[in-house]
Amino acid sequence: MFLTPWLLGFLVLTLYPMLYSLGLSLTDYDFTQPDSTHWIGFANYQKMFGSAFGQSEFTASTGETVRVDPYYMKSLSVTFTYVFVSVPLKLIVALGVAVLMNQKLRGVSFYRAVYYIPTLLGGSVAIAVLWRKLFEKDGLVNGILGTIGFSDLPGWITNPQYSLWTLILLTVWQFGSSMIIFLAGLKQIPQEYYEAASVDGASKVRQFFAITIPLLSPVILFNLVMQMIYAFQAFTQAYIIGGGRGGVLNSTLFYTLHLYIQGWTYHEMGYASAMAWVLLLIIGGITAVIFLSSKWWVSYGTGE
Repeated sequence: MFLTPWLLGFLVLTLYPMLYSLGLSLTDYDFTQPDSTHWIGFANYQKMFGSAFGQSEFTASTGETVRVDPYYMKSLSVTFTYVFVSVPLKLIVALGVAVLMNQKLRGVSFYRAVYYIPTLLGGSVAIAVLWRKLFEKDGLVNGILGTIGFSDLPGWITNPQYSLWTLILLTVWQFGSSMIIFLAGLKQIPQEYYEAASVDGASKVRQFFAITIPLLSPVILFNLVMQMIYAFQAFTQAYIIGGGRGGVLNSTLFYTLHLYIQGWTYHEMGYASAMAWVLLLIIGGITAVIFLSSKWWVSYGTGE
């Protein structure tokens, strides 16, 4: 009886929408013309990956000629680059700052709060707009670089060579939540380990890699999985900074942004649902690989 509210919420708000979207992914559903919906099988998935096999168009089961999505693989490339660069950088910065915040320094509580503020602001529209203003050609960043002698500086947002990196920098800057979790993990490591290592003559660097990293590995695993999932779902920053279209030459065409454009701009909800399911499979697959690999690098201190 106590589980009934949760069970109803799960069935109505989670399981039913998921199964409904799975059904939509096998149709050409357009919410502006629901009566003309046809069952097209796996045509939406072929539309996604057809370009990888040299296809430009194909014939669906309805007899209709379907054009392969020319931007899908680009959105995958942009998203994978973003995830595999930003997540490790973010965790390294968060761990480094957490180690500093774990020292007995004056005003350390104030610094912890300051470093956490960017995470509180999160992926808000205001921060995305601010970031766009900072990195425009006549923005504050170029203004500062100009005062110290740099010239012919590009517009970091409008230059496809650099625009994705400004988004990576933005997400690395928001390392506060990972830092707090790392800090909690560092507090749990007994100081006796470090004292014994010091007596044996181990340097601080040696202590860090021989004591801190192994004992912190469960926390690293947790942060890695959570930040990876969060990075795959990045949307607001890409939407605002890329002008809602994926930026110049689609340089910031994130997967979720491309999904949004297909669903709400072109009304292809069936195709957008198929993209959502592929994203779910990608995140689930990478998460499974991380957990399977954890037996080689995560130590729980119990011999497991």
